[in-house]
Amino acid sequence: MSKELSIGLIGFGCVGSGLYEVLNKSELIEAKISKIVVKDRYKRRELEQNKFSFNVNDILEDDSINVVVELIDDSEKAFEIVKKALSSGKDVVSANKKMIAEHLEELLNLAESNDVSFLYEGAVAGSIPIIRNLEEYYNNDSLTSLEGIVNGTTNYILTKSNDGVGYKEALAQAQELGFAESNPSLDVDGFDSKYKLVILLKHAFGLTVQPKEIFNLGIRHISEQSVAYAKEKGYRIKLFSRAEKIGDTVVGFVAPHFIREDHFAYSVNNEFNAVILEGLFSDQQLFVGKGAGSHPTASAVLSDVSALKFDYKYEYRKTNINRTTQFSNEFFVKIYLESKYIELINEIPFYHVDELFQSDEVNYQTGWVKFSELITFDFNSRENISLVILPEELKESINSKKVANRALLESSYD
Repeated sequence: MSKELSIGLIGFGCVGSGLYEVLNKSELIEAKISKIVVKDRYKRRELEQNKFSFNVNDILEDDSINVVVELIDDSEKAFEIVKKALSSGKDVVSANKKMIAEHLEELLNLAESNDVSFLYEGAVAGSIPIIRNLEEYYNNDSLTSLEGIVNGTTNYILTKSNDGVGYKEALAQAQELGFAESNPSLDVDGFDSKYKLVILLKHAFGLTVQPKEIFNLGIRHISEQSVAYAKEKGYRIKLFSRAEKIGDTVVGFVAPHFIREDHFAYSVNNEFNAVILEGLFSDQQLFVGKGAGSHPTASAVLSDVSALKFDYKYEYRKTNINRTTQFSNEFFVKIYLESKYIELINEIPFYHVDELFQSDEVNYQTGWVKFSELITFDFNSRENISLVILPEELKESINSKKVANRALLESSYD
């Protein structure tokens, strides 16, 4: 049976204003935004000043409001707001992926103990209804892998790089178009994609994984040579949030990948997102949609609001089924490693080397590395080195032993 929804909206930025617009234009949902709380009382907005309040307690302590929609970009403040809202017996909708990834179990326990819903479709992949599909369609299908472009900013930048646009110029364009987060490093260093992967791991495999356990490498140091290598091989570069079952464990990480022309995501460009799921019974399926911008994310938030009319809750069936499944970083992956300086390449232990190139300007090496050793290096903070995952299956083990890795011997330092 449906119920009347009285919404308290906290945050009126890109997504909040988008939600206000799409809710007012929708003829299929009966819900009203009763109050809007914002932080900056002097910021110019399209609505009249008297439409806004500046104290979150005006919503949290209002018994007539039964739904809190939290859409701010301060994850710690959002956490305090959501905790109080759930404790007050209010359903909550959020799109704050960092807050959810870092505090998911505590918030789920709080929602359960107060018999309320906590929904967050808008936190992952923009307009793509991926969480709802994982909860409903795939609840009885054992997934073997997922990989996705879940950050519109980085996909936009990488698309432009294929057209010869430099990194800084492409980032500036993404910010101007409103695709970038308020802190660009969350996007370009892969943190945003990692937080989303944490959420996907929960719904796809039933695993609760802390963000610090997941390796994230972004696109800040993708070089012109890496782009040229991709064109030479017929690849494109995409930033993937990736997880799959290897043996009895699930592995997951965020990194740039070379992908072949026959890959589902090869032609997913600009701010679009894509998630590819593979199951034992359903085989591969592709979900594509806009992953950045006001209306795409707002549409996902609106779908959660609509679901609340019928007291919808996530069931987390995979958590109850897969109690013995563990997350692991113990596997082997084939990489492309490139730098002007040979010494930087030689720091990374390879177990098998497939290809070498050496010149005065650039050097690169491809081959197999042990992932648990690779992630001890903080590639995001190291300049002059570029790492991209090659399109080979991840392996539980390989026959080769660790090599001395001195095929590139001459120093490139001046």
